[in-house]
Amino acid sequence: MIGAIEAGGTKFVCAVGNPDGTILDRTAFPTTTPEETLAKVEEFFSKHKIEKLGVGAFGPINLRAGSDNYGAIENTPKIPWRYYPLMEELEKRFNVPVAINTDVVVASMGEYEYGIGKDVSSCLYITVGTGIGAGLVQDGKPFQGKNHSEMGHVLLKKHPEDTFEGACPSHGTCLEGLAAGPAIEARYGRKGADLADQDHVWEIEAYYLAQAIMDYFVILSPEKIILGGGVMKQEKLYPMIREKFMELLNGYIEVENVDELIVAPGLNDEQGVKGCIALAVKQ
Repeated sequence: MIGAIEAGGTKFVCAVGNPDGTILDRTAFPTTTPEETLAKVEEFFSKHKIEKLGVGAFGPINLRAGSDNYGAIENTPKIPWRYYPLMEELEKRFNVPVAINTDVVVASMGEYEYGIGKDVSSCLYITVGTGIGAGLVQDGKPFQGKNHSEMGHVLLKKHPEDTFEGACPSHGTCLEGLAAGPAIEARYGRKGADLADQDHVWEIEAYYLAQAIMDYFVILSPEKIILGGGVMKQEKLYPMIREKFMELLNGYIEVENVDELIVAPGLNDEQGVKGCIALAVKQ
């Protein structure tokens, strides 16, 4: 039995499952302080005998293997969790091997192993929600350089009708600063869910996402690009993004079927916990 923890900045999801991705039990609770949150984690796993534990955590986290604080949360805006040694604490509490990566990388792992990416050799998962992040899996392994990718902070060309200055405190008009959920709310004074019938809102959103996806596509050449997260609940975005992506690509690289290249997740919001299982199994 494999344990899974989707350690989000807003909530923790804990689950147990089999190596084939079958979820046997799960729970969720708000993310509070490390002490309170991990006490609830322990309570859940006390009912299950696990052999391994996979974790997908909000970031930034230290994934530099061999460093002193490997597996620790780094300079997060969630002050109680700043520099918290998450992996070390979990190893102490459960005495099992712990595999850890970012929440978006484990979502990519879940879709690659068990979901819509299981028939390709590479897939890029992009989450568009409170923040924007992306993770690439190639031949069953997540891509990582010195540390994990921060693809939500690529710089973009502004839409000609967009006067918004951007919501990212570090970069202003990066992808996250222009297209994440808080950017939409800051630009229009209303949450995206309340703007569903405003086509101009989603035309601008699709422009930014398509622009970033084209950048990722020409650099990484993934076989499948999966778009998830709360903002993507606006399903009208998918055809708009595909159309703008093809316009921006402008025939430079042949795309046989853009509907099969840029897709929605296939695991019904379970890609995170299932990806944690995949991460633990592979380690």
